[in-house]
Amino acid sequence: MPVVMILRIKADPNALETFANANAEMMNGIADAGRAAGASRHCFAAGDTEVLVIDEWPDEATFQTFFESQPDIPRIMQAAGAQGAPEITFYRKLDMPDEF
Repeated sequence: MPVVMILRIKADPNALETFANANAEMMNGIADAGRAAGASRHCFAAGDTEVLVIDEWPDEATFQTFFESQPDIPRIMQAAGAQGAPEITFYRKLDMPDEF
């Protein structure tokens, strides 16, 4: 059953954008690996002191396997000034007629 995964972490969104744009090849490599592992959607969003990653995965286990296999993700979080471990929440994707 598809799930929407939301990863929330206290971090500096500006530092994340700066790092990501300076390391676009690495970021794209992680995104490509995510697609290959089964992710169908992926984006970042931010508040003043918080970063969200919003993905769609086939199931929780597929995401967890991918996340744990990516050695550069901790480096990205460190560059963003992450404060503590991320909070990861999964939601059941609803099949709705108005989806786009």
